[in-house]
Amino acid sequence: MKFNKPLFLPLFDDSILPMSINREDVKYIAALARIDVPEDKLEAMTKSLGDIVQYVEKLQELDVANVKPTSHAVPVGNVLRPDIIKPSLTNQEALAIAVEAKDGSFKVPLVIE
Repeated sequence: MKFNKPLFLPLFDDSILPMSINREDVKYIAALARIDVPEDKLEAMTKSLGDIVQYVEKLQELDVANVKPTSHAVPVGNVLRPDIIKPSLTNQEALAIAVEAKDGSFKVPLVIE
């Protein structure tokens, strides 16, 4: 089945589907990715990659022509509170509790490692 614009997956040439993954494919992909796949893990990796390819093939059957692209699965709104100007401390009131103050700022010890 062909469709106009897939949402997340590129269009594949139908001539390569269904595709199966064999041990040589896994070795080739591992070499391209510079990943060492031990012989005893090769069979499991072949099955895992084959399952992924089958899943992608199944996704290719979906008709997504009328599906709008989204960046979130659910609508997201701003969860921050609105900015409201309220009275606050003046500079002098804030510095009144300072151990040391200099030029209208808190003075703290120099920390350099």
